[in-house]
Amino acid sequence: MSESARRRVVIIGAAGRDFHNFNVVYRDDKAYEVVGFTATQIPGIEGRLYPAELAGSLYPEGIKIVAEDELEALIRDKDVEEAVFSYSDVSHETVMHLGSRCIAAGADFVLPSARNTMLPAQVPVVAVCAVRTGSGKSQTTRHVAACLRDMGKRIAVVRHPMPYGDLAKQRVQRFETYEDLELHDCTIEEREEYEPHLAAGSIVYAGIDYGEILASAQKEADVVLWDGGNNDLPFYVPDLHLTVADPLRAGHETTYHPGEANLRMADAVVINKMDSADPDDVATLKGTIARVNPDATVVEARSPVTVDDAEALKGKRVLVIEDGPTLTHGEMTYGAGVVAARQAGAASLVDPRPFAAGSIKGVFEKYPHMGELLPAMGYSEQQRKDLAETIDASDADVVLVATPIDLRKVVDISKPAVRALYELEVTSTPTIADLVGKLFD
Repeated sequence: MSESARRRVVIIGAAGRDFHNFNVVYRDDKAYEVVGFTATQIPGIEGRLYPAELAGSLYPEGIKIVAEDELEALIRDKDVEEAVFSYSDVSHETVMHLGSRCIAAGADFVLPSARNTMLPAQVPVVAVCAVRTGSGKSQTTRHVAACLRDMGKRIAVVRHPMPYGDLAKQRVQRFETYEDLELHDCTIEEREEYEPHLAAGSIVYAGIDYGEILASAQKEADVVLWDGGNNDLPFYVPDLHLTVADPLRAGHETTYHPGEANLRMADAVVINKMDSADPDDVATLKGTIARVNPDATVVEARSPVTVDDAEALKGKRVLVIEDGPTLTHGEMTYGAGVVAARQAGAASLVDPRPFAAGSIKGVFEKYPHMGELLPAMGYSEQQRKDLAETIDASDADVVLVATPIDLRKVVDISKPAVRALYELEVTSTPTIADLVGKLFD
């Protein structure tokens, strides 16, 4: 096929699903020419190049990554015929606004299917996904891993991509020790996902080329455990597909992409946060599940919160630090830290916005719904410094760290700090252990 006959494509992404869709669908197909990626959600990922080492023989100069704001210009200047939507946790309305922009600019708007982007494995795959960021996917994945270990299975946890550094070096990443986190210069967001698995003795894979990652992971594991990001679809064909739903945001399970697709595809839906949800919202959520996926098993669970020194919060002004993505594009207005602070009798929550430094100030401007919560943003060394400056400038008596990792290990916090912890507890039958066990009957 001649160069002029190739269908010109732009992939709309956020440094994750977009690269996977390219690798699996477009990289080696001479019928297409991908002229660029666009980027959003994650700061500082535009302006880079998807390198030739990853892009393949059809792209000897690599592929440019530009800001999503430049989408129309890219379509116009490169005579793009097809725009491929490739990121997660956005409302259906937002997806179609993007679609309208593409259509108006002259490009077809494409949503790739799960079937066309999931890779088959040679070992069983358990996939843990969600309907929204912040539903409780991380503790559910840890719970599944514990069930598999109790069964004597060797696990390879494969985490959804977070390639925010040198893309060529991040093709295939394997983590077994904490030193590996330093070796790969992991961000706070990466550490939040990897460290708990490493602490439990699991091996973690991540990176960019999930075909190569799968080839390596399945060589040393009896089971691949897909640890999804945001509310994205699995990258691998699951033998058991678990989707976590959040009754604190009842209704979101059918109004966000691709969370609704996860809900419809799931073998089992885990309703988390049963201990803090309104019964009417739980009933609404159950009704939705019964309507859109009546064959799915429903598992009820809670995520009780504990604090390593609850007494330190009593009567104090507390600055609560929550998981960054959960607060930002997950749109949560409170999380485990707020629950823990209230349970411990904190006098009040400290509003971090007046003390926000550098890039943290920009995060609050972009996500004004967060209010009296500080997101644990750390996509770069400078952002970690800005986070530390914000914490230290606040007038809080105590800092409550409610992130999946102990933030005190990677950010210099001079104020007294305690940590909130949470794990999944299944409260119904069949349990997750029962469902996982059926894979090996």
